[in-house]
Amino acid sequence: MSHEISPAVERASHAAVQRAAVAGAAGPRLQDWVLALLADDEGRPFELLLRMGIDAVSLRNRATNLPETLAPSEAELFTAARRHGIRLRGDPDLTTDLLLYAVMVSHDDFARALDRHGASPAIVERGLIGANMAAESTPAPASATFAPGRPTDTLGATDAVRILDANLNRAREALRVLDDYVRFVRNDRILTDELKSLRHRVAAATELLPSRLLLESRDTPGDVGTSIAASGEYSRTSPEQVAQVNFKRLQESLRSLEEFGKLESAAFAREAEAIRYQAYTLEKVVLKSGARHEPLLAAKIYVLLTGAQCVGTLDWTIAEAAAAGASVFQLREKTVSDRELLRLARQVREWTRRAKVLFIVNDRPDIAKLAEADGVHLGQDDLTVHDARQILGPNALVGVSTHDPDQVRGAVLDGADYIGVGPTFPSSTKAFDRLAGLDFVREAFAATSIPAFALGGITPETIGEAVRAGATRVAVSACVATADEPRDVVRRMMEALEETG
Repeated sequence: MSHEISPAVERASHAAVQRAAVAGAAGPRLQDWVLALLADDEGRPFELLLRMGIDAVSLRNRATNLPETLAPSEAELFTAARRHGIRLRGDPDLTTDLLLYAVMVSHDDFARALDRHGASPAIVERGLIGANMAAESTPAPASATFAPGRPTDTLGATDAVRILDANLNRAREALRVLDDYVRFVRNDRILTDELKSLRHRVAAATELLPSRLLLESRDTPGDVGTSIAASGEYSRTSPEQVAQVNFKRLQESLRSLEEFGKLESAAFAREAEAIRYQAYTLEKVVLKSGARHEPLLAAKIYVLLTGAQCVGTLDWTIAEAAAAGASVFQLREKTVSDRELLRLARQVREWTRRAKVLFIVNDRPDIAKLAEADGVHLGQDDLTVHDARQILGPNALVGVSTHDPDQVRGAVLDGADYIGVGPTFPSSTKAFDRLAGLDFVREAFAATSIPAFALGGITPETIGEAVRAGATRVAVSACVATADEPRDVVRRMMEALEETG
């Protein structure tokens, strides 16, 4: 039977069997098939998901969290995929995208789990139907169809294809530059994955256009623009400026692709528009900067304070800790009235100004705004980053507590300025349902370049373990608040952090 299936299907089948064997499973599980089919970033399943707006990279990263459901036999899956092919495409040929769909819908609980992970089988089915309809659709009227050899002086078809080809090249080049920036300058794994997904989404959208005509229309020697250089084109002052320029180049290219793409494919034009909006969002995350970030980037120790916990007065505790190097202070009061919280926040604002350190309010962007704090810190059940900025404005700092890798990724892409990572150890000031632990610290600090603070039970005695796990910044509470000499506690912790460079 192997001669009836493609090499890509054979590779996926072999990979699924191997994954199951390594895991010690009785046979390939559905998650093994998903991972095998999404292993190739250029493969049909990967591009299908991207085309339908599903984050294929994220699904692949989280596939091991899917139910460990034993898959039907290979023969049963292949038969089901062919039946889906006949139903959706009128074609029994077994392809990897159909096989992925067959895997996704082979078990109800597995399909529901995929839906919760943002990979709805119904959306994938629409993608398979849409691809077939696009292939079999009635040709557009001559005035809207690109045909080789048609006179360009009357309809401009070849010229329009040249525009599409040039802007696809420009968009791909800009994305490659941006990929290099987040990978090598920012050293940010999350943003690198996002740029990679965007590149694959552009590649998948390109499949909606006639690739042969794109190449045939190309006329680089005859392009008058190749000999024109704008003022400043060869002048860049920093890697950040390179990224800024290339985000604009990407967005401008996508706008041109959207407009001229309407002449060829409405589906392509819609996808170019969607990618452009995604590029706007990513630009904001990648290029987030400003004066408010400079002290945050330099911060090593972040102190969370509750007045009743401090053995000294709040103003004395802040002054002592700041003198030893603590540079961010959060007011965390859960039991006082709103009026009392605002009064106290305004006092802390004055004390932190004197100490020349940042002031953050826990949970309450409204109090942070009224007290003129530098920002707010949010938990997973609090307002979103976007909603907090609606209250505080664009220049405020917004931090987010994270307890697993998905929350780290979400915080970064939502535009958080920093994250809390933990809980690392049991805490004397807050009860936790579970400890994320040192493994999470290791993963979170390796995943993102935005400031991250390991939190939860960090003391002079435990900080060494956190540092060895990769922590470069920490958030502390009781060990400073209850210390007779907060300055000495902070000094010892600064020394432990400085040992890492």
